[in-house]
Amino acid sequence: MTGKFDIFELLIGDPGERDYEKKPVIIQGITGNFGSAHARLMKAYGTNVVAGITPGKGGQDFEGIPVYNSVQEACKNVDAKISGIFVPAPFFLKAAKEALDNGIKLLVAIPEHVPVRDAIDVVEYAKSKNARIIGPNTPGVIVPEITKIGIMPHQPFKPGTTAVFSRSGTLMYEVSFHLSKAGIGQRIALGIGGDPINGTNLIEAFELIRHRDDVESVVIVGEIGGDAEEQLAEYIMKINFTKPVVGYIAGRSAPKEKTMGHAGAIIYGNYGSAESKISSFTNANVPVAKRPAEIPELLLRKMKK
Repeated sequence: MTGKFDIFELLIGDPGERDYEKKPVIIQGITGNFGSAHARLMKAYGTNVVAGITPGKGGQDFEGIPVYNSVQEACKNVDAKISGIFVPAPFFLKAAKEALDNGIKLLVAIPEHVPVRDAIDVVEYAKSKNARIIGPNTPGVIVPEITKIGIMPHQPFKPGTTAVFSRSGTLMYEVSFHLSKAGIGQRIALGIGGDPINGTNLIEAFELIRHRDDVESVVIVGEIGGDAEEQLAEYIMKINFTKPVVGYIAGRSAPKEKTMGHAGAIIYGNYGSAESKISSFTNANVPVAKRPAEIPELLLRKMKK
């Protein structure tokens, strides 16, 4: 794969075709409790899971899915460019590099507590391979009613033309539920991840859908900590992003200088505060909902302008 990265091409083939091709996916760590549970759910949803990888378990079969000892072995037998990684954090670096070395172009990294140094190493390595990482510490990515790679429940998501990009997993589900309930379906929902290092940040996520005709609006689910939302607001103004955008910031009432759940959610003074992010979004003409349930109304209002 060369040139501009197209996540849709990897996930579903040519988005212009009516009959989508469900691209093959491998699962690293498929025989573990976590990996097996979610591989089963992904397969039931319709994700084209073609192989699993667990060292020492090669030759086994997981509910019709062949298990291999290595990604290299798997890729000799299946033509997959996508991997979902469900291995424990201490094994993430080795597993991710193995995948990237064997032609994987989209790596969905589920583990939390990945050491920062390992995350930096893998993100840089992926760039050298012209590949993309989602996560780590992400709920994954879903194209509703076509494919999902991750741990999200499928019920909140309905097909449509809105992109949902979220730093919070559970809030991605809740926001999508409110959107779906209001008749606003999602073209894609992607979890940025709750760690300080993101394989795909908010700006990069926007770049993925910036020129797509099948994405008409965007919802950002941000949270306190870091400056991802502030940088995104500057990006929106700089490029004059024209699609309707609505935001939500989790953690408004969190005490300052405390880590709140996600490793990235720490604020010092005004740096990374909800006030800072809301102010930046306001300057970029991005309305910010006070509650997730308010998002559909704000988005519909923005789309009518």
